[in-house]
Amino acid sequence: MSIASQKARLVVAATTAFIGGLIVASGMNWTKLGFAQTRPSAAQVQPIAEASNAFVAIANNVTPAVVSIEVFSAARSNGTAQRGRSQAPQAAPPGMEDFFRQFDIPQQSRPLRGQGSGFIVTSNGYILTNNHVVTNSDRETIADKVTVRLLDHRVFTAKVVGHDRTTDVAVIKIDGKDFPTVALGNDVVSRIGEWVLAIGNPLGLENTVTAGIISAKGRALPDLMNPNGTNQYAISDLIQTDAAINPGNSGGPLVNSRGEVIGINSAIASPTGYNAGYGFAIPVTLAKRVMDEIIAHGRVRVPALGIGIDDVSPEDAAVAGVKDIRGVLVRNFPSDNTPAKRAGLQPGDVIITADGQPVDRVSTLQRIVRNHNPGETVDIEAMRYGQRKNFHVTLMEALDQQVATTDTRTEPVGGGTVHPALGISVAPVSTEIAAQARMTTPVRGVMVSDVIPGGPAEDKLFKNDVITEVLYPAPARAINTPADLQQTLGRLKNGEYVSLRVFSLADATHATRIVNLQVGK
Repeated sequence: MSIASQKARLVVAATTAFIGGLIVASGMNWTKLGFAQTRPSAAQVQPIAEASNAFVAIANNVTPAVVSIEVFSAARSNGTAQRGRSQAPQAAPPGMEDFFRQFDIPQQSRPLRGQGSGFIVTSNGYILTNNHVVTNSDRETIADKVTVRLLDHRVFTAKVVGHDRTTDVAVIKIDGKDFPTVALGNDVVSRIGEWVLAIGNPLGLENTVTAGIISAKGRALPDLMNPNGTNQYAISDLIQTDAAINPGNSGGPLVNSRGEVIGINSAIASPTGYNAGYGFAIPVTLAKRVMDEIIAHGRVRVPALGIGIDDVSPEDAAVAGVKDIRGVLVRNFPSDNTPAKRAGLQPGDVIITADGQPVDRVSTLQRIVRNHNPGETVDIEAMRYGQRKNFHVTLMEALDQQVATTDTRTEPVGGGTVHPALGISVAPVSTEIAAQARMTTPVRGVMVSDVIPGGPAEDKLFKNDVITEVLYPAPARAINTPADLQQTLGRLKNGEYVSLRVFSLADATHATRIVNLQVGK
């Protein structure tokens, strides 16, 4: 038999075996002869169908209570450059005005229009939305006219009952009864990774529903909520989601998988001004409290401890004696007569509990405090250089004072005494610089003239910061000359910590802050 004949027989045998295997498998229900399996079983698709049906049910139930809000402000004759809605070009899409805040364009003498969203929370017409939806660029002046459009095409002129810049919440009211309403949920128990829907009117597209998850909680957006330090009591407790949010969504509801509103869509982080997957919502439990305050008192009474605070860094935790890197650092006091200062708290303390609840970050402390009214007492537990301290602080009512920006810039100085342990150079504060910065006499402290890249002080101390005191290691010592600082640092070994009291010459108020550094690290 030739080699060619042998190969032919092998091919025939292999083909016959393959076809026979298919027939056997088909007979045993292993597969279907001649057809590919392209359709999943009913059991496999059931969970997907159930999720889809849930989204449909939520959308059908919630969208009737979601409203479109249009605002109008009459033309004002003002040729000065302002920031906000007035800067948007005339052809800008509705709701895009906030994107143009970054540009200095002279205000036009023309009517100003904007668009946003909201949702009805009571059957007699109270609506929750954003403060920035119903106010002008200063976030304080209410628009001249606010119009509300419902899903059923009814149109109402709304009254702004009240608004709060610190939370970006506003309450408006339309006249009528038996309006459709939403159910308010509890954002506190919501978990990262849960499904949510964002509903609103992005770019003028009414009643748009998008889906995503809760990406994070307790987010801070200082550049948006507290630009240039002009909104010092602004919250830093936002819900982050990847559900698509665009200009015009502001004020609409963020809804959980049970059809409950857990947030008010408020902002996006994007280089283009359009959705990039990072949306932010105000927690509804906070918004509900603000709404109740506005309806009951006509304004929001903001409770405050009377302290400047920061999230804790590893150095802050080490100096305070906190084992875990958590808590809130007491940076300073806005005045000499605040409740926290009277109760005994000091700059450099790290708050670890409030009302018996653990405090891991600024947003947590804000949430606890905002659940109280001015005049009520909050129990505070803090760590101070390894010692546990307890305080009873009677909350004050915060006054939303916008900080005036005074130009006190000084020319950066070079040279000075180098302190490698901290990665800085310092120099005496000259009489000329003190006068330019409007410092009180006698002049105390040493000025940071340079910060070494990669050193312990990078991104913590800056040129023209003034170091006035070393608080830790004890005892506290005033710093008046570079020699004073050198003497103090000379006693420390690499890896040890030092706590400094510092203020910036660029700050017109010369408000101090606490800076904790690890020597040589």
